[in-house]
Amino acid sequence: MSSNTPLPPRQRSGAANATVRTNPPKKKKRVWPRVLYTLVLLVIVGLGAYAYALWRQLNGALDDASAGAATQTVPSAEKAQVKPIALVLLGMDYRPKIGGMNTDVVMVAAFNPKTNTATVVSIPRDSDLQMPDYKRQKINAFYARYHSQSDAKGDAADAYARDKMKKMLGEFFGIDIQYASVLNFQGFVDIVDKLGGVHVNVDKNMRYVDNADGTNIDLKKGDQTLKGEDALGFVRYRKSNRGTAASSDFERNERQAQVLGALVDKMKSFGGLTKLPGVIDVAGKNLVTDIPKAQITNILKTYYDINREDIRFIPLTGTWKSPYVYLDQSSVSEAKKALAEELSPEGRAAAAANADGK
Repeated sequence: MSSNTPLPPRQRSGAANATVRTNPPKKKKRVWPRVLYTLVLLVIVGLGAYAYALWRQLNGALDDASAGAATQTVPSAEKAQVKPIALVLLGMDYRPKIGGMNTDVVMVAAFNPKTNTATVVSIPRDSDLQMPDYKRQKINAFYARYHSQSDAKGDAADAYARDKMKKMLGEFFGIDIQYASVLNFQGFVDIVDKLGGVHVNVDKNMRYVDNADGTNIDLKKGDQTLKGEDALGFVRYRKSNRGTAASSDFERNERQAQVLGALVDKMKSFGGLTKLPGVIDVAGKNLVTDIPKAQITNILKTYYDINREDIRFIPLTGTWKSPYVYLDQSSVSEAKKALAEELSPEGRAAAAANADGK
């Protein structure tokens, strides 16, 4: 070999292992979009399953509550989305230990779909309505009386009593009342508990014990969250046998309005919505109504988002003279006007404007 043969070029450090790439490197698969898609899909499926289960539960509860009206159809012109409606709301003081069917909560409510508002009038339980052609007795005793007068039994007797209450209160307020609902006090207790309690301002110390039916009201004054039994005691409290101040029917009505408003707020919260299945279940077991199942669905669709501020509470006032409450006619006139406004096609604002323009 000649000494003049050139040597191969010196390689730099690491160059010996260098390779020539003929194809671009493969990109790593992006896993995150697939994971995100899967999570979204699972959420959608989960919500769908939850909605389906909730709808089935709602259907079952409506079948339970709509006694004799589950399959009734609602004409288009009568749907809650189109026409204002009025109904009687009765809270029944039924306790198995002592029996009885007194309706110690008596309310008339009107709803207007145009304005998404409502008016709720509460009537003291001892009121003497002083209506011609009606027996003189406390208003809370009429439902039981009608029930006993019915020739039928069971559901048919309930329906007869509801119809009579609608007729009487419709005549008293001068409006057409289409529906009536009766909720027993145990249903109220269960609904409050299912919602995790209700926040109210207890206006005074309340203490009352009745061993005959197990009543034990023991509340301290102040803002607080009440569980079901305590909330029931709060709205029922009238007298004390343990040294606290008594309470009037008018104060009871104000407390009922406070609790009803607080329940509306609770139901609209996220926590309330998640507890809706339990509320539906206990309501179906403890509520009896003649509102057709289809119309209840219409009402829920129309007023699910109603604000507490858009519900006008009007507790009737009067004078107590044993054994009756004699209602102030100015209070009754205010309630009649408010209900008529709510039931006008355009709602309360338009009705008030028309009245001012006359």
